[in-house]
Amino acid sequence: MSSARDVPLLVTSASSSSEKRITPSWSLSILKAKLEPVTGIPPSLQKLSLRLPGQKQVILEAQDEETTQIGAWPLVAYAELHVSSLDPSSNPAIPPPADVPKYEMPAEIYSSLPDTVLAYKRSHKIGRFDPHASENQELKVNEMWKDIHERNFAVAGRCILPPGNDRRGTVAYIGLIPELPGGGPWIGVRLDELTGKNDGSVNGRRYFECGMKHGVFLRPERVDVGDWPELGIGREDSDLEEI
Repeated sequence: MSSARDVPLLVTSASSSSEKRITPSWSLSILKAKLEPVTGIPPSLQKLSLRLPGQKQVILEAQDEETTQIGAWPLVAYAELHVSSLDPSSNPAIPPPADVPKYEMPAEIYSSLPDTVLAYKRSHKIGRFDPHASENQELKVNEMWKDIHERNFAVAGRCILPPGNDRRGTVAYIGLIPELPGGGPWIGVRLDELTGKNDGSVNGRRYFECGMKHGVFLRPERVDVGDWPELGIGREDSDLEEI
C-alpha cells in the first residue's frame, strides 16, 4: 500500500536538474506528464530510472501506465529520478552557461535605441549629459577641500568613522587617488582594528603603510576628526567582544 505523503526526489535529465516532490499515489502516466515541463521530453519518449543509494538503478515501466502507481517502487527521499529520451535524434544536452558565447551589443547600436537607461539619461540631462556636469563636479570637489580645511584634517591626526562610531583610527593620507572614480580628495585611514578594506594601497599603488584589512579610503564627510584615544585591551572603552 503506498503512502500518501509526498517524497522529494532529485529529477535529472541530459539538460536539467531540479528537486521535485512526488506523490506516491500518482500513476506513471501522470508522473511523466508532470516531468515534461521539467525535462522538455514528451511523456511518450521518456524512460524513467530510479537511482537509489548503494543499489542498482530501477527502471520505472509498466504495461498499464494509467493505473500503475508510483508508490509501487521504493521511493526514498532525495533519490535520483533520471529521465532519458527514447529519441536517438533528440537535442544534446544544453551546454553550461560559461560555454555559451556571450552576445555584446555594439556601443553605437545601444546608443541609438530609444528605451534604455542611456536614452533616459540623455533625455533628462543626467550625469555626463548634464551641460553643467563639469561645473557641478568642480563645486563638489571645492566643497570637499573646504571641509578638510575647516575641520582641521591632518595626517597623523586621530579620527572616528560614523555612523556607529565604533571604528577608530589615524589619518594616514589626504589627497587625490586617480584610481578611484569621482575625483576630489580622499581620506586614507589606518584603523586601530582589523575592520578595513585594504592595506593602504589601491590597484597596486601604495598611499600609506598599514596591515591588511587595517586600511580604508573615505570621503571627508564620512570621517570625524578629534582627540579619539586608541582602543586597547584593558581600557574602559575597549571593545572586549573582539580581541
